[in-house]
Amino acid sequence: MVVPESATLLFSGGFPRTREPESRRCAQRAIFHVQRNLEDLYASEYPDRVLVCDRGTIDGAAYWPVDGDYFEAMGTRFEAELARYDAVIFFESAALGGMSIEGGNPTRTEDDVEAARLDRALRELWSNHERFTLVPHQPSFFAKLTAGFEALQAAVDART
Repeated sequence: MVVPESATLLFSGGFPRTREPESRRCAQRAIFHVQRNLEDLYASEYPDRVLVCDRGTIDGAAYWPVDGDYFEAMGTRFEAELARYDAVIFFESAALGGMSIEGGNPTRTEDDVEAARLDRALRELWSNHERFTLVPHQPSFFAKLTAGFEALQAAVDART
């Protein structure tokens, strides 16, 4: 089962998105709680299925203003959030490969430079997971997708 991405749900539903630090904190708190509740709901509704999340509760740390601890603000610990996930398959952004990300998700407001910075921050966070797999950027989207499906199959096989 694919768990929807909470940030896209919130921002496409009208949740304001600004760059002001307090607004970013409000948005990330909302995203965290919606993401966690979506994951819990899907786990409850589909207990015998593998859940595939486009994003996870750790992502907000990369978007959090630098003046505070994201995990403390969420009432959790980094290690506890990592433990929620059986495996992490990280798709490196096309922005790191020098390709434009424009035209992707319309709720994303980052330019290519900011997308590359966020990608590096997200990768640094998620790479702490013991079952982290990197799917690097490739000029061929089909090749990247194939590598991702292979990583997903390996993760599912390891779980069963």
